[in-house]
Amino acid sequence: MDISLVLIVVMAVLFACGVYAMLERSLTRVLIGFLLLGNATNLLLLIVMGRPGVAPFFGAAATTEEMSDPLPQALTLTAIVITFAISAFLLALIYRSWQLGQADTVEDDADDIALRARGTAAEDAMDDE
Repeated sequence: MDISLVLIVVMAVLFACGVYAMLERSLTRVLIGFLLLGNATNLLLLIVMGRPGVAPFFGAAATTEEMSDPLPQALTLTAIVITFAISAFLLALIYRSWQLGQADTVEDDADDIALRARGTAAEDAMDDE
């Protein structure tokens, strides 16, 4: 099996950029990061698939070495559908957030601020109870 090093490097860069973009507070950057992760996953499945071959149910004359594995193809189609569905959901969240607050950033609520302000002594006291 001949795997191109360029495909592996591009896949790793897509994964790294996708994870970095998903760590932001802006929902638009989260969406872009998720799309990058989806494309990196599709590229990973393309790399795992190996070299192209004859369709698995082409005929009895084809040997096992000449046949392609149908599982990565099915997983790629599934990954495309999942990426599309979650992207549509994130777009709806971004649109609703923009309607309500004219911004797509996620803000801290009162509980987050209270947890951050609570010290380690208060956490240790709660653990003892």
